[in-house]
Amino acid sequence: MRHENLYVTGTGCALPPRMTAQDAVRRELASPAVVQKADIASVAVCDSPEAPPELAARAGTVALDRAGTGPGDIGLILHAHVHYQGHRLWAPASYVQRRTLGNGCPAIEVRQASNGGMAALELAASRLRAHPQDGGALLTTGDTWPLPSVDRWRSDSGTVYADGGTALVLSPDGGFARISSLATVSDPELEGMHRAGPSTGPATANPVLPVDLDAARDEFLDEFGMSFSAAKVRSGQRAAIKAALADADLNLPDIDLFVLPHFGRRRLSSVYFRPFDIDPERTTWSWGRTVGHLGAGDQFAGLDHLVSSGRLRAGQRCLLVGVGSGFTWSCAVVEMLDTPVWAAAPPQL
Repeated sequence: MRHENLYVTGTGCALPPRMTAQDAVRRELASPAVVQKADIASVAVCDSPEAPPELAARAGTVALDRAGTGPGDIGLILHAHVHYQGHRLWAPASYVQRRTLGNGCPAIEVRQASNGGMAALELAASRLRAHPQDGGALLTTGDTWPLPSVDRWRSDSGTVYADGGTALVLSPDGGFARISSLATVSDPELEGMHRAGPSTGPATANPVLPVDLDAARDEFLDEFGMSFSAAKVRSGQRAAIKAALADADLNLPDIDLFVLPHFGRRRLSSVYFRPFDIDPERTTWSWGRTVGHLGAGDQFAGLDHLVSSGRLRAGQRCLLVGVGSGFTWSCAVVEMLDTPVWAAAPPQL
């Protein structure tokens, strides 16, 4: 969908210190083969246990401060995540609201796997379009991946999972960047690819830990075949990118920079670099490989990095690209209008 009055006024990240891949191998947390396959340099890891919504709230505070936005300016809070948030039968979006704004607007949790942040963006865009008088929106993500529930280095071959929080502040009234278009495509026939076991029956009270996404994926591929699955994945991603570009009246060469999921190098090459002829130098890959996969937050983090580093300059366009198991694919065209005061000066060319 094309958007005329959807702007970004603030971005934020809360990333813990990095653990280098060499250190992970030395400590026998990761194998050299895993590190080589992903071509990962380091990953953000909390030194001590920390609730993911706290990381999200920290990122949200940064984004709100940069936006110069107060409690009365925000009419919607959406918090997206993939993994357990720290307490059972809890509302983490309300925690984020209390820690950041403390106002009385709707605060809602969003779950759509690794596409959760982009799904929140899609939902917020519709809300702001329908109710511009309510003010802007705060979107946050937050995830951590502690053992024994998830092995960040081994649970999903080719992708290394990172701890961290991210945030985005949206406004219908102007900002330093405009979201020109936003598209989401869904294909439920791939739902079983990340599900271990049958779809019916009671929920598993004591699941096997740590999570083994490779085993679930292999089971799905054994039943449906690699050709079927790969074609579905390619089709969904192409449809989302094509729709976002068409709604913005652009073609792929018109995009200056790409914010891609923080997958390993091999997966990025097979899904994005080769199929769409995208030069890795025009993406966030060189930075993403030092952070790791932030669950629902790769796109918000990537945009924050491009803006705060000065790499994305006024007049340029970037494409946010997201995908989550289920499957859903989302893409958004972001046009940089001005350089915010908190961003670094653009690099000299």
